[in-house]
Amino acid sequence: MATVIPFKNPPHILCAASVGGREEARGPLAPFFDHLDESSMFGMKSFEDAEGEMERLCLSLAMKKGNIRKGELSLLFAGDLQNQCVASANGLFSFGIPYLGLYGACSTCAESLLCLSLAISHGTVDMGAAVTSSHNAAAERQFRLPLEYGGQRTPSASWTATAAGAFILGREGRAVIREGAAGKLIDGATKDSTNMGAAMAPAAADTVLSYLSCGGFSLREIDRIVTGDLGRVGSELFLALLKKDGVDIREKHLDCGLLLYDKGSEDFHSGASGCGCSASVLAARLLPALEKGEFSRILFLSTGALMSPQSTQQKHNILGVAHGVLIEREGFSCS
Repeated sequence: MATVIPFKNPPHILCAASVGGREEARGPLAPFFDHLDESSMFGMKSFEDAEGEMERLCLSLAMKKGNIRKGELSLLFAGDLQNQCVASANGLFSFGIPYLGLYGACSTCAESLLCLSLAISHGTVDMGAAVTSSHNAAAERQFRLPLEYGGQRTPSASWTATAAGAFILGREGRAVIREGAAGKLIDGATKDSTNMGAAMAPAAADTVLSYLSCGGFSLREIDRIVTGDLGRVGSELFLALLKKDGVDIREKHLDCGLLLYDKGSEDFHSGASGCGCSASVLAARLLPALEKGEFSRILFLSTGALMSPQSTQQKHNILGVAHGVLIEREGFSCS
């Protein structure tokens, strides 16, 4: 089972920012993004450098929105999909903040929020940042083939988002992270790297079931259960697995991979993926909705398919993991 962690001194989300590329600018959430670059290059010469610049820009925007100076941030958790998380390292180097790089594939956003929440809750730091990104072209070049090859994609495949999300956490703010859930590794029993939703769905279901049995809040008290990027295929499997265990969350479920792009477009097949997907959707759409009172409490799960080009070539099963944080509007009470 996943480990559920209640925070004795719950951290707050002070501010957040979202950045996206060309396809995100064409999607239904475009009006909610802080910055969109129709070229997806962000003024850089390579896709890899563009991803690093996305993170730099995203954190800069979040700090500007919160009127926060560099010296006020004492810890930084960040991750991306490039080997050794070089996009995060190169993009965030200039900030001079103590840095912990994370790789959880598409689970990285919730993982970074969970780790930073632990540090703030235990009094290690007063204020820190969590940043996550992915770039479609950089990910395709690393995990599959360059876009120029024009390889055909299966209906179960997803589209890696060119997007980033940055969050600044401290001891006061408009949204509170009450609890966290560290997911365990689950064998998705699939080797198909073009169907990551199927690889991640069992891990997402395991974390939800663990949370509902061990967490401080019941299903009735949670307005939305948000998954990172299971997409169309993974979401249906996720809901079916939960229903098999007697838990029906269809009316409460949202998936970031199904929110980011136009559902009627065939180009995106099963939906969006990449660790920038859930990060940007949380920053651009979910947190503002929470603050406006559209809902009061969400269980936010980022889901990751843990694979590499080598593990795929060697025909290993794809392991899944799902980490979560329970976020609620400040001042909200279910009583």
